Amino acid sequence: MKENKVSHSGIVQEVKNGKASISVITKSACVSCQIKGSCTLSDVKEKIIEVDLMNGQSFKTGGQVTVEMKETTGIWAVLLGYFFPFLVVIAGLIIFTVSGMDQGLAGLLSMGLLVPYYLLLYFFRTYIRKKFTFNVR
Repeated sequence: MKENKVSHSGIVQEVKNGKASISVITKSACVSCQIKGSCTLSDVKEKIIEVDLMNGQSFKTGGQVTVEMKETTGIWAVLLGYFFPFLVVIAGLIIFTVSGMDQGLAGLLSMGLLVPYYLLLYFFRTYIRKKFTFNVR
């Protein structure tokens, strides 16, 4: 079974210690439509991706490359960054309001539950970084 991949073209910014920093320009979907003239510069964003180079790979600064990642990796990124925090807030809000807490305080405390969630992500960042790998062609 073939693994679906997401790819973006980018430009090598820096190569150092077996890692390459690659600049990828992302554009909103409206750039390709008929009314693209109404889109602003805020619809275009530059992201720097750090990629571990495989043995034998070498790139020059300023070179054009293609960065790939597994589609499932992108899905996990969305889950960790958006869906799971949403569930934490909603679950906290339900638990705090059912326990008879004031709604305002319940809302603040449920938002405060995001602090330990993101701290956990921070402490496990090296493990997560190993799971989120990019390939360069």
